[in-house]
Amino acid sequence: MFRRNRADREFRETQRAGQAVLAMHTEWPQPDAPRPVAAPAPAAPACATGVPDFLPPDFRAPCRQNVSGFMMRWDLPLVIDGEVHVCHCGAYRNWIIFNMRDDSVWLRCEAGHEAEETRLDTAWYNRNSGPVDHFHPTLEDGLRHLGH
Repeated sequence: MFRRNRADREFRETQRAGQAVLAMHTEWPQPDAPRPVAAPAPAAPACATGVPDFLPPDFRAPCRQNVSGFMMRWDLPLVIDGEVHVCHCGAYRNWIIFNMRDDSVWLRCEAGHEAEETRLDTAWYNRNSGPVDHFHPTLEDGLRHLGH
């Protein structure tokens, strides 16, 4: 019982000390706001020694509108709405999942059969895909990279 009272008293003292510190910060004077510059500084030449504001074009990743779609491997059985998705050829694993620019999701089995899966969407793809690690100029290059 005494230990609990002592812990409560220490907690209240700590709270009061914290409140005193917060009150002290509210009493400090506000720093002066920076004054507006009278005239804009002349633009620096492109070859200035300063650091550029943005990455050079070679290092920029393409935006979503500049690519036809994204693809990822899905080696496990694909469970959609509680059932394992099976291709008409009998394949139920080792899928390539495409997320196209129009937000449709397509599945491709190892045999090369492709079908749109309307039960999956871009949000599902984004939740289950990792970061983009390569950009490929053609579909064949991307499939080769993913092992199909």
